[in-house]
Amino acid sequence: MTRRVIRTDGAPAPVGPYNQAIAASGQMLFVAGQIALDPNTGEIVGANDIVKQTERVMANLEAVLAAAGAKTQDIVKTTVFLADMNDFAAMNQVYGQYFDEASAPARACVQVSRLPKDVLVEIDCIAIIP
Repeated sequence: MTRRVIRTDGAPAPVGPYNQAIAASGQMLFVAGQIALDPNTGEIVGANDIVKQTERVMANLEAVLAAAGAKTQDIVKTTVFLADMNDFAAMNQVYGQYFDEASAPARACVQVSRLPKDVLVEIDCIAIIP
């Protein structure tokens, strides 16, 4: 697998744990959006708590990645869906614990009107399997 961070002064610098772009080659893995469901109980984790929900979402992403032989470091793109953009800072703080800023994946973050099971956050990703 090859993975290269792309940076240019011709576009705005990242304002968080992500990069403008990642160039990658290898076997691609497209991970479906993960929400804060506990895989053992099927229950939502952290009702009305964006920090707990983001932690569970990231754990779910890690589990799917591991099943494919990948890690969070192999993620090249994420999309974060928030029910309320006011939760961005708290989500971003948890999210940033999973990525080194220098090599973090590209990312988009949007507010949506509603998420499955009325959760606060959903994250999907694209990774390259090493």
